[in-house]
Amino acid sequence: MLPSPDVLRLYAITDHVLLAGRDLPAEVEKAIKGGATIIQLREKNISDNQLTAMAEDLLPVCHSYGVPLIINDNYLSAIESGADGVHVGISDAPVAEIRRLAGKDFIIGATAKTVEQAKAAEAAGADYLGVGAVFPSPTKTNAIRITPDLLADICSSVSIPVVAIGGISYENADAVKGCGQSGIAVVSAVFGADDVYWSAERMRRKADEVCR
Repeated sequence: MLPSPDVLRLYAITDHVLLAGRDLPAEVEKAIKGGATIIQLREKNISDNQLTAMAEDLLPVCHSYGVPLIINDNYLSAIESGADGVHVGISDAPVAEIRRLAGKDFIIGATAKTVEQAKAAEAAGADYLGVGAVFPSPTKTNAIRITPDLLADICSSVSIPVVAIGGISYENADAVKGCGQSGIAVVSAVFGADDVYWSAERMRRKADEVCR
């Protein structure tokens, strides 16, 4: 279970392509020092073994600052590596199945794009929801768009915390202010910057402004 919704305030999602050869653990540490409150390892087109190894490299960094590490999609790698949890999409493994295998202390995040999906994920045992894309996303160009009104409806329909995701930047984040989300999730707004620490620092300030 998540310690508190504040843990989701600035949800930083990795993409090693954006780092252009820079060391991932070092850049993750900069993001955390800048204000990231939770890290998701999201790396496509690599093997399960590679993903598990990357997670094992990041865990000491995250845990030294008391920050949870979440793995995208691959709950088996998350369990094997000792990561704190997994985030699954609508078409990935069912939340209830993961909960049965991983136990009550394993954090499970689930994507929701409708009120019905949000309620179903909560009932299945999800700890938080990722809702988006609230803006066009450079890392997921085919993502279905979610309006601020729908984001607000989803937030008010569940008792678990919600993270807004998808194309969020410092410049556009004010559009989700007042929608009721506990945090904002970003990829390129942090890891696509030349100075990850500085970008995380200002995105954390913005997250504190627009989240409840």
